[in-house]
Amino acid sequence: MSSNPVPNPARPNLAVPNPARPNPAVPNPAVPNPAPPAPAPSAPPRLAARGLVRRFGPTTALAGVDVDLADGESLAVMGPSGSGKSTLLHCLAGILRPDAGAVLLRGLPVHELSERERSLLRREHYGFVFQFGQLLAELPAVENVALPAMLLGTSRREATDQARRWLDHLGLAGMGDRRPGELSGGQAQRVAVARALITGPDVVFADEPTGSLDQATGHDVMQILTETTRAAGASLVVVTHDATVAAWCDRRIEVRDGLVVGAGVGQAQR
Repeated sequence: MSSNPVPNPARPNLAVPNPARPNPAVPNPAVPNPAPPAPAPSAPPRLAARGLVRRFGPTTALAGVDVDLADGESLAVMGPSGSGKSTLLHCLAGILRPDAGAVLLRGLPVHELSERERSLLRREHYGFVFQFGQLLAELPAVENVALPAMLLGTSRREATDQARRWLDHLGLAGMGDRRPGELSGGQAQRVAVARALITGPDVVFADEPTGSLDQATGHDVMQILTETTRAAGASLVVVTHDATVAAWCDRRIEVRDGLVVGAGVGQAQR
């Protein structure tokens, strides 16, 4: 960010190694943003899970899952309801702590962090897009987008300027003062994408991002989500039960009964 937050001596230093942290500035739509070349085989993953186990009482939601996510890669996690795919997302994102196994963001052991440290990690390094957007109904679109940047110390004026540029870039010019209830479902999801990307996150997590949209609108949202995250230098994890949604991603895995039982490439790799 171009402005620094007020130093906080009680703030934990998460020390996520990231020498090439993407700039949160809006990608220039006039300049092509081709997909980055595939990482070399020796390149470490940006986000990795090893042997993840997560139980809810007698139910085992994850039974030893391994996942790698490369720099700039998009990954679809597929599976029926109750398969463990949402639990996997929540463990990767630091929302849930696994009962066993490891989650590593650029080598940082996310699974070992305290709840407070994981909350800070999500704010600084992750972005989120949910099925129903989860925008704040009382705030206009521009303030919904600006809020994550302001929470990291960016001034209100600078954050709202950045937010309006993101909204313009995503086809919402002139809609910044509308509240979520005044937007269509597809427009609201574009606002959510802008909100997820404004801080220049390492990884964006999208949980059923088209689940409340019709097929045509969902197509548009997935195109925007995959292309914009790639252009911004972020990796992307999409949880979905829909194969047409998964096809937008570089790669897909299928989860059943808490295990990865299949994998394949998406439309972006064909």
